[in-house]
Amino acid sequence: MPRISRDNSPTEIREILFKNPIIERNIKVQMESSMETNKLKTAALRGSFATGLGALVATLGSAVGLGNIWKFPYLTGANGGAAFIIIYTLSTLLVGLPVMIAEIMMGRKARANAIGTMQKLSPSKKQPWWIIGAMGALAAFMIMAFYSEVAGWVLAYIFKSLSGQILSTSPEVTSQAFVNLVSDPWQSLFWQWLVLAVVCLILVQGVSKGIEATTKRLIPLLFILLVIVDIRSLTLPGAGEGLRFLFTPDFSKITAVAVLTALGLAFFKLSAGMGTMVTYGSYWPDDQNIPLNTVRIMFSDLFVSILAGLAIFPAVFAFGFEAAAGPSLLFITIPAVFASMPFGNIVMVLFFILAAVAATGAMISLVEVPIAFLNEQFKLSRAKSAVLTTILIALVGSTAALSNSSLADFQLFGMNMFDLYDFVSSNILLPLGGLLVVIFVGWFWGDRKVKAALSNEGTLKNQAIIAAYTVIVKFISPVLLLVVMLRGLNLLPF
Repeated sequence: MPRISRDNSPTEIREILFKNPIIERNIKVQMESSMETNKLKTAALRGSFATGLGALVATLGSAVGLGNIWKFPYLTGANGGAAFIIIYTLSTLLVGLPVMIAEIMMGRKARANAIGTMQKLSPSKKQPWWIIGAMGALAAFMIMAFYSEVAGWVLAYIFKSLSGQILSTSPEVTSQAFVNLVSDPWQSLFWQWLVLAVVCLILVQGVSKGIEATTKRLIPLLFILLVIVDIRSLTLPGAGEGLRFLFTPDFSKITAVAVLTALGLAFFKLSAGMGTMVTYGSYWPDDQNIPLNTVRIMFSDLFVSILAGLAIFPAVFAFGFEAAAGPSLLFITIPAVFASMPFGNIVMVLFFILAAVAATGAMISLVEVPIAFLNEQFKLSRAKSAVLTTILIALVGSTAALSNSSLADFQLFGMNMFDLYDFVSSNILLPLGGLLVVIFVGWFWGDRKVKAALSNEGTLKNQAIIAAYTVIVKFISPVLLLVVMLRGLNLLPF
């Protein structure tokens, strides 16, 4: 190494020092340490899940929702039972799961909110991929506008069950109780706003202490309550008919419509396309195996749906009720069914508590999407972001809450506000957002980056899985998502 003398200029001295291998190595170590410190500071400021289990449970809490309680079991029974479950599982592997993996992968890589993630990962600032994140955030907001109202009904029914107001074996009585609830503007607003206040209080606590801690308690509680209600339902005389409704394969019902129904359900059931998985992915630890854990979440979500079916349909058939879908099943048929059995009031209370638990996990993830955006893009504190988001959802959501009362005669495009928010989010924003996500990951982000992200920078030996995923996300998922969107817009002949 050249000697340093008084005749050397400052520039020459720096050049000599940097050519010293010991000094060069020390500088490199200090730079890497500084970069790691900055990463830790960023993670601490925006929050992250403290454990891999926490990430898994929180993400499962997002996927599980009220659709598990009534929609999946009913559609399974109405479209071929076990045969439909097979079609649904295949559809999930080709549609819902690829989008879910893509969103979690992108969120973890960017460590940002839904919009910020697309801005960071875009190959060029001139390409407006941030629109995907904006669509997801808008979809989450619009879903909460009407979903919070349905969750409010569930919460109200816990208290109605406790008081015995809906303890009747007559569907006419339980139907009137439901009408009285939804047609009363003050009750509708009260329960919706109470639900939003609870979710806000959870989210103010942060990612680890709020989202992770809450879902770690809610998901085990959900499973326990489901098992209790399942045991009671399955021990009823005549429960076998309900089991046959759910699990007897009837391949004659697997029509083109049934397949399209399975495709749509597979996409919507995993909370894809609404920014939740991107946001939650940004909180996932770096060492998590994304392909493996998302498959675990997928099958856990399916298991919850099957448990819900076991809780409902054996009892429905045991007492000769109609297995109708939608709110009529959840708020009219179920109370009448449980009122028909011994200790039915206790079972009814447990059922609506578990429905509220399922709804809460989903709502937490939906509200987190705009909170993360406000927190990071506008530098608002988490508390201010949570309160502002809650107020905005309450204001917009009130138009959905009043759709059966004060605003019953107000319509846009032939729909009341409740149905409009549902239609725009479910049939336009979600499938279009999911389609754009797989196009971005498959064709613009690049195979090398996908491989690095899913293999945890080469530490996981899952090249075969990544190769299969790349083919699916490039060539299969985009076509099927386009079909889902066209069907939602009634542009297919079946």
